[in-house]
Amino acid sequence: MLEQVLRDLFIKSFKTLYGQEPPVQQVNFQKTRPEFEGDMTIVVFPFVKLAGCNPEQLANEMGAEMIKESDMIAKFNVVKGFLNLLISDKFWMDFFKANHENREFGRKPVSGKNVVIEYSSPNTNKPLHLGHIRNNLLGWSVSEIMKANGKRVVRVNLVNDRGIHICKSMLAWLKWGNGCTPESTGKKGDHLIGDFYVLFDKKFKEEVKSLLPDNYDTLDEKAKEEAKAKAEAESTLMQEAREMLRKWEANDPEVRHLWETMNQWVYDGFDVTYRRLGVSFDKIYYESQTYLLGKSLVQEGLEKGVFYRRDDNSVWCDLRDEGLDEKLLLRRDGTSVYMTQDLGTAQLRVKEYDPEKLIYVVGNEQIYHFDVLKRVLVRLGREWGNDIEHLSYGMVELPNGKMKSREGTVVDADDLMDEMMATAKAVSDELGKAKDLSPEEADKLYHTIGLGAMKYFFLRLDPKKTMLFNPEESIDFNGNTGPFVQYTHARICSVLRKAEEQGIKLESEVKVGDLQPKEKEIIVMMYGWPMVLNQAAENRSPAMIANFIFDLAKEFNQFYQECSILKEPDADRRMFRLQVCDMVAALLRNASELLGIGMPNRM
Repeated sequence: MLEQVLRDLFIKSFKTLYGQEPPVQQVNFQKTRPEFEGDMTIVVFPFVKLAGCNPEQLANEMGAEMIKESDMIAKFNVVKGFLNLLISDKFWMDFFKANHENREFGRKPVSGKNVVIEYSSPNTNKPLHLGHIRNNLLGWSVSEIMKANGKRVVRVNLVNDRGIHICKSMLAWLKWGNGCTPESTGKKGDHLIGDFYVLFDKKFKEEVKSLLPDNYDTLDEKAKEEAKAKAEAESTLMQEAREMLRKWEANDPEVRHLWETMNQWVYDGFDVTYRRLGVSFDKIYYESQTYLLGKSLVQEGLEKGVFYRRDDNSVWCDLRDEGLDEKLLLRRDGTSVYMTQDLGTAQLRVKEYDPEKLIYVVGNEQIYHFDVLKRVLVRLGREWGNDIEHLSYGMVELPNGKMKSREGTVVDADDLMDEMMATAKAVSDELGKAKDLSPEEADKLYHTIGLGAMKYFFLRLDPKKTMLFNPEESIDFNGNTGPFVQYTHARICSVLRKAEEQGIKLESEVKVGDLQPKEKEIIVMMYGWPMVLNQAAENRSPAMIANFIFDLAKEFNQFYQECSILKEPDADRRMFRLQVCDMVAALLRNASELLGIGMPNRM
């Protein structure tokens, strides 16, 4: 990249002039400030002592030597201790000639060990919701970004298909479902089971309320908490749910059959949502298949003396000497917890894939959980526990506050996608974006715009930040939105179509040597794409990709306004600008693919 080329040139020129090699870590270039002429600037103050001259002399001598050494420097100027370098048009044109037809520009060949990335991780007691959308889009996009950087990525999903929350839905269906099915109700299976999860919570709260003492409202806060805890412990519903979990772990045939039936309803529903969302997995793990391995690791830890059993039969790991807490690994009745199955799943993945990294895409409320997971594994002698990385992200909030699955206040992923399509149709029709399209083409456009708007809105923000999602804001053909980028791509395609209609065919050869300001600016931006792609992978941040395509779209629209394309009288210049259009469109598609966003050809 440019900075590395300049760094090597600077070091070579410095050695020629002063017979010394400057520390490479101090040779840092940055973009020249807009009030000065130049593309890149280096501060020479750190090298004054080594060169034995004042800053201004050093900068002038270095600028002259760098021009002598390489034709990539057109000219330079010095402002005190700042050396401003203007990169030659030849350098930028050589780059453009070499890459304007390269549809893999910026991507690296695959090499190295596997990287396992877990995302989605739904529970089988409810449909995918708004928070799952951020998780899935982030996990899928980071996977694609790392693949584009040459990593061998294995995308995995861990389905939480067992536990007390699953039993709540099952018990509610047994008590109040009257044998209903997705077919008999016309509901997706995941939505149907989610309704019973909400129903259980409603009935549970009603029962707890009936068990509270008559003077509950007159009690102080501490007494209220104690009374409520007592009522919850006495709840027959909760006792029945816990008994069902014990039967499940004991392989009770009736409980297992019901569990398998209801889970399959949910899986069928999940598959529909995943396809609509455009995400997929290389392998799906199920907690019901990994928790036993986790239990065996807990037993190993007991035998090694790194875990201990309390008097009530529960098993714990004491991490207080590492500044953490004691962590429960098995309940007193022998049933497992999330940590148990995470131990087993991690062990299984290391055996299957021997990865250099195990990346978990999970909300930031689980930061402590993954810190504990790493330490527990290391205590078990699994040093690869240090290779676990928690890619945390902020929660998604609505304008009216947080979502709660038990209370049925979540926004289902399916409902949100339906709303995005409807909004895309309404906005597109109002602006006439689909007026020349057939009904089939128009429906495809609404789908592309709606999903593109949603994905861009979710991914353009720093993953670690809590986000407020407002669907209306995301579908706007102006500003930092997916539809703005999509419209820019469609505009470029329109220009290229018109050129073809006029009998102008794109050529491979580039016949211009000099660059006008806007031509140079857009080529400079495209030159920086490989660095952006690399940084996005290192930071696990699709936001960097989103910001790049937005900036590139803005830059193209300025180029489009200031540089005549089809009406340019000089044939070579006209062809060159069409080649620029073609490379920008290809790069917008290439980069947007990493976010899962489609680029329409017509709007």
